[in-house]
Parts: sequence; C-alpha cells; structure tokens
Amino acid sequence: MATDMADTPAVQESSHECANSENESAKDENETVQTGETETLSKRQRKKLLKNQQWEEQRELRKQKRKERKQQRKLERQAQAEDGVEWTGKKRLRRSAEPSSLRLVIDCSFDNLMVLKDVKKLHKQIQRCYAENRRTLHPVQFYLTSHGGQLKQVMDEINKGWVNWKDVHFKPDAFDEILKKEDLVYLTSDSPNVLQELDEAKAYVIGGLVDHNHHKGITFDRAQELGIAHAQLPLGSFVKMNSRKVLAVNHVFEIILAFLEKRDWQEAFFTVLPQRKGAVPVGQENKLGEGNDEEDSDEDSDTEHPISEKRTDSKDQSESKQEEHKPVLIQSDSMGFVPVGQENKLGHSKTPM
Repeated sequence: MATDMADTPAVQESSHECANSENESAKDENETVQTGETETLSKRQRKKLLKNQQWEEQRELRKQKRKERKQQRKLERQAQAEDGVEWTGKKRLRRSAEPSSLRLVIDCSFDNLMVLKDVKKLHKQIQRCYAENRRTLHPVQFYLTSHGGQLKQVMDEINKGWVNWKDVHFKPDAFDEILKKEDLVYLTSDSPNVLQELDEAKAYVIGGLVDHNHHKGITFDRAQELGIAHAQLPLGSFVKMNSRKVLAVNHVFEIILAFLEKRDWQEAFFTVLPQRKGAVPVGQENKLGEGNDEEDSDEDSDTEHPISEKRTDSKDQSESKQEEHKPVLIQSDSMGFVPVGQENKLGHSKTPM
C-alpha cells in the first residue's frame, strides 16, 4: 500500500506533464499554421490586396466626380451656345458636313474573277472608302452593287458590323438595274474620254476588282456592253509617275472626295497618291523619284481601273524582259548544267551502269 501511495503522485505529475506538453505542441502547431498562412502572401500581393480594398472604398467617390465633370461640360456647352460659339466636338463636326448628291458606285460583279486573297484586299479597300466618306466634308451617296458571293462571305466573317454601316446602299442587284443608264459614268483608263469636271447629278462607277492586270480592259468592255458613258480621271494632265499608273479602289474613291472639297484635280491627286508612286506635278519631271512597281499592300492593291492613259507595254515586251534575266545554260556530257562562261567547271561524263 505504501508503495502504491508513493507512486500515485508521481504518476499524476507525469500525466500533467504529458497534458501540458500536448497543449504546448498544439499551440505551437496553430501558431505555425497561422504563420504559414501569413507567409503565403508576398509583399507585392499584400500591397495589391490593400490597393484593391482602397479602390473599392473609393468607388462612390469616383462616381460622384465623374458626374460632376459631366455636369460641368454640359454647363460649358450651354454657355458657349448662348455666346454664339459653335462646339467643335467630332459629332458636331460630322453633322455640319454638307452631303453631295454625287453617287459613287463600287461595282462588285467581278467576284468570280478573284481569288480569296484578292477578295480580302478588296474588302479592306471598301472599309477605307467607308471611313473616308464618313469623315469628309462632302460625303457622297455610296453604293455597293452586285454585293454577294465571296465578298459578302468575307465581310460576314471578318467584319460583321458592316450591316450597321450608315449612309451606304448595299444592293445585290447590278448597278444598271437600280440606277438610270443616262446617269451612269464608268471610270476606266481605256476610255478615250478624259474627265474634266464632276457632275453631281451623275453616278460614277468604280470597278471593284483586284486582279493585278490579269483582265485588262474588262471595265471598258463592260461599259460598252451596257451602252453607258465612260471616262478616265485626268491623271496624265497633272501628274507624272515612274511607277504603274494603277490605283486601288479606295484611292480613286478618295480622289473624288478630295476634288469635291478642293475643286482642284492636282491638289486632289497629291493629297491621296501614296509617296511610293514617285509622283510629281507635270513640268517637274526632273524631280521624279524612284517609283515602286511592287505589288501594293492589302489596303492599296492594284486594281483594274487605272486612272490615266493606257499602258503601252505589250505582252511581247514583258516576255522579252523575262528572257533577259534567264541564265543561258550549257549541257555537259554527264547531263549536268553550268552557266555560260563557267565551262571549265563541267564535270567528266559518267556512264550509268
């Protein structure tokens, strides 16, 4: 009994020590977890979290400041109106434009003559036409006729917003079916008629074709078949170029817009013509730059409505130029080839087994 009673306090003390040890271990573990959670956020993350909290707290303040600024602008416009000062904002500037009665038509009936790549180029040129017509001081009546096929498919896929374009007449029918023939003038370089003035009662047709001169004269032939008037822009009377006198659809469109504003052909041409065309005014031919004859970009591709005199180079000339660049070859006994002048490099003939 004595032994048991002596051992009891020791056992109790040992159990208390174990309990305390477990509590301390649990406490240390909790502290480790908390410390671990704190350490999971880096200094940058804590800074970002604080910034987001401040942003949310100031939301109403920002809203109130925007409201005050809007009210202030409104009061300023009212004061300007009372003083007779016209507001020069973009929307007011667009409304102050004076629309022209002249009609500009892009004939899209050549869809089947173009590969998909060229159809996409035409689409970009049409986008440029629309943008320029929206910002010009004298916007024309813009028509897209024979609208369908590959072109419409490309527009549906790439630019679905075209259905919301303003001041554009999209017509699936041909231009001669929706406009009076006596009002039509087809712009083509093959025409012997040089345009001097623009008649705003007329409808001027631009061939919507990107073909890199594969179908020369097609727009002139179309005008003759339909029995409608035709003409070329007076580029040769005002401009000399070292490059091909062929412009993109949007260039012809923009030149018409520029003439309506400036009433000067030369100024209109030089406002629009790309610098790479190497153009100078007539009479200053000694200043001709190096024109770029390479294929234009997607926005400025060559089209089948050159705006000046007919091209004088023939197919034979083109073929002869190609022949000049072809190296002359000599055949060796071993069926190998080397350029002329390097006959010493001819190998020995080898008879096949």
